[in-house]
Amino acid sequence: MSGDTVEKKKASGPTIRWDDSKMRSTYANVCNVSSTREEVTLLFGTNQAWRAGQKEVGIELTDRMILSPFAAKRLSLLLNSVVAEYENRFGPLDDAGVNKG
Repeated sequence: MSGDTVEKKKASGPTIRWDDSKMRSTYANVCNVSSTREEVTLLFGTNQAWRAGQKEVGIELTDRMILSPFAAKRLSLLLNSVVAEYENRFGPLDDAGVNKG
């Protein structure tokens, strides 16, 4: 192999084949995140309450994803990028409803 061909192989990396044969789609309007030194856990679910002023809100949890801190960091970077792109296209999202504490 010539040096040029080797450089092209290094730059392009392996081909990724996405296997979606076991994938399922679910909807979530609630996400909770917790972490330890070894993992980051994301819980996804649906808020079943539609009335204001309720004393208790039921959340039906449907999915849990457990990530390494490295995968969580990559996910964070990807999500930040997607949200920035969305806001550039459609305008800023109001984050007043986001719990910051």
